[in-house]
Amino acid sequence: MKLTKKRAPTLTVENALWAEGHDVIVGIDEVGRGAWAGPLTIGAAVLPRGKRVNGVRDSKMLTEREREALFDKLTGWCRGWAVGHVSHHECDEMGMSAAQRLAAARALAGLRAQGLEPDRVLIDGNWDFIGDQVRPDSVMRLIKGDATCLTISAASVLAKVSRDRMMRADDASFPGFNFAENKGYPCPKHKTALQAYGPTSIHRRSWAFMDNLPWPLERLVPANRAEPEGPPALF
Repeated sequence: MKLTKKRAPTLTVENALWAEGHDVIVGIDEVGRGAWAGPLTIGAAVLPRGKRVNGVRDSKMLTEREREALFDKLTGWCRGWAVGHVSHHECDEMGMSAAQRLAAARALAGLRAQGLEPDRVLIDGNWDFIGDQVRPDSVMRLIKGDATCLTISAASVLAKVSRDRMMRADDASFPGFNFAENKGYPCPKHKTALQAYGPTSIHRRSWAFMDNLPWPLERLVPANRAEPEGPPALF
């Protein structure tokens, strides 16, 4: 596998926590937040001590081929791993913030089913979407953690590959949308297909792109949410 020239993430944070006596260090990262179609996915990874897998980077820094080549290595290397998915329906019904919390809860539940109770949870960014799933003092927020922290980088690859495979599997059911390539994210071909055919059954109907379609469809605004969520429309 060709290695990216970007600086490799490290175990600096994890080593410090292990030295303090913390055992189960969980890295968390999400993918699919900005997509128009498909699920939101959160990956969770627990790395072993004293072992490394070469080439791990933030999933955005890797090609699809590189991520796929890493996936089986990561699943065999990790002490434990899990992914939590939230469907497009749940994203519409709950809103993105609640959907992120639910996906994280499902990922952590997957780790707990493997007998791994988090001592510390490392998340990318400055928003704690773990909520009451763990002790409040156990969450560490790391800006650009997906690029600098190895455990978060591993989680990002696990989440990205898992979601991408789901979108590729859906591609044949929705010809013209090119989900195998765009994975449900905004792009010119996706925009054109929406204009021509309208949204599919896996599109998020509360997203702002619904306002610009030449179809007699209204954006979904569930009763339990005052305002629809999602990124601003790009057309």
